[in-house]
Amino acid sequence: MDKPVLQVALDLLELKRAVEIAGEALEGGADWIEVGTPLIKSEGMNAIREIKRSYGCTVVADMKTVDVGSVEVEMAAKSGADIVVVLALSSDSTIGEALRAARKYGCKLMVDLINHPNPLERAKEVEEFADYINVHVGIDQQMLGFDPVEIMEKIVREVNVPVAVAGGLDAEKAAFCVSKGASIVIVGSNVIKSRDVRSAARKVREAIDAAFRGGKFEIERRTLEEETRKILLEVSTPNISDAMHRSPAMRDIYPIVRGKKIVGKAVTVLTMDGDWAKPVEAIDAAGKGDVIVIKCSGDTTAVWGELATRSCLNKGIEGVVIDGAVRDVDDIRALGYPVFAKREVPNAGEPKGFGEINVRIVCGGIEVNPGDWIVADDNGVMVIPEQRAYEIARRALEVKKHEERVRAEIEEKGRTLAEVVELYKWEKVR
Repeated sequence: MDKPVLQVALDLLELKRAVEIAGEALEGGADWIEVGTPLIKSEGMNAIREIKRSYGCTVVADMKTVDVGSVEVEMAAKSGADIVVVLALSSDSTIGEALRAARKYGCKLMVDLINHPNPLERAKEVEEFADYINVHVGIDQQMLGFDPVEIMEKIVREVNVPVAVAGGLDAEKAAFCVSKGASIVIVGSNVIKSRDVRSAARKVREAIDAAFRGGKFEIERRTLEEETRKILLEVSTPNISDAMHRSPAMRDIYPIVRGKKIVGKAVTVLTMDGDWAKPVEAIDAAGKGDVIVIKCSGDTTAVWGELATRSCLNKGIEGVVIDGAVRDVDDIRALGYPVFAKREVPNAGEPKGFGEINVRIVCGGIEVNPGDWIVADDNGVMVIPEQRAYEIARRALEVKKHEERVRAEIEEKGRTLAEVVELYKWEKVR
C-alpha cells in the first residue's frame, strides 16, 4: 500500500446517525468505512447499501462470518461491500468458500483473528485465503486491559499480506502501529463517539501519516492502577453506574462540600455510633490517595470533625465517606475537603476503641472491601470492586464518550434525545 489506511468502524445501532458520522469521518481523512457488526445486526444489509450509496467509498462489512461463508460474502458484496470480514475461528472450509465467493462477486476478504487462542499460528495458516489479516482485540477484551500491539508486531513480520490492527486505538496508538508495520489502522469509539468526528479523524490521519514518513512514536506506559485512577478521574458516578448495569450509589450519603470529587482505594472502618477512635486511627493506616470509608452503628453522634479532616489533608488522603454523623461542617466547608456523610450533628462521642480497620463493611447499603475503588461526586458515592476496577473504568469511559456524541447531536443539530436514539422505533417492537 502507498500509505497507511485509516478505517473508521461504525459500531452503532442507528443508521441515520451512522451515515452522518461516516460523512464526517471521510471529511476528516478516513479512507475506508466499516459497517460494524452491531449496525449490521440492527439494520441488516441496508446499512451497507446506504453507506455505499451515500459516499461511494470503500466499504468494509464486518460480518464476522463463522459459517456459510459463501452466502454471507455474496449478500454483503451484492449490497456494496468492497471488503468482507470473516473470522479466523471459522473452519478452513468456511474461509475457503468465503474467498471463492469474494472472487466471484468482486470483493476482498479480511480474516479477523479476534478471540483466536493462537493468533500468530492461525495468521500463518489463513494467509493463503486472506487479502488482509486483522489483528483485533475486541471491546470486551479491551475493557480487561488486552492490547493488540505486541502480537501485531510479530504477525507483521511473519505474513506477506497487509495487516490491519484494531482494539482501542487512538491517534498515538494508531501511529505507533503504523511505525511497527501495520498497513491498516481501525479506529472506532475514539472517532465515532467524539463530539467533533472530523477533528478526531483528522488527528489520527495526521498521526499515521507522520509515522509512515518515518516519525518515531512511543506509547506512554502506566501501571494498571495508575491508568484506572486516571480514567476514573475523567468519568462521573452516573457514567460508572451505567457501566455497572445501573448499579445504585450508597444510600443516604451526601456531600458536605458540593463540587468536590474523590477517587481512591478504600480503607474501611467499622465503629460504634460516636466512637471516633478507629476512624482517627484509620488516618494513620491510610496512604496518599486513599479514601477512608466508615460504617457506624448509628448516626446520632459524630465520629468525624474538623481536626480529623485537617489530619487527612496533611497525609494527602483523598476523602472520607461516613455512614454515620459528622460535625464541624462549617469548618470542613471552609477547608474545601471532600467529606460525604449521612447526617450533620454538633455533638461528638468519645474514643472508646471499639471496631476494626480494613474489614468488610456495608456502607449505605453497599458492600465495601479494603482496596475497592471509591468514586464520589455530587451525584453520590459509587463502589467498584477492586478486581473489576480497570474494566469498569474503561466501560464508564465508553459511556462518557457515547453521551458526549449524543450531546453534540442535541446541541448542534437541534434534535431531541428521542430522535437521536430513535427511541420510538425501539419501543414499537415491544
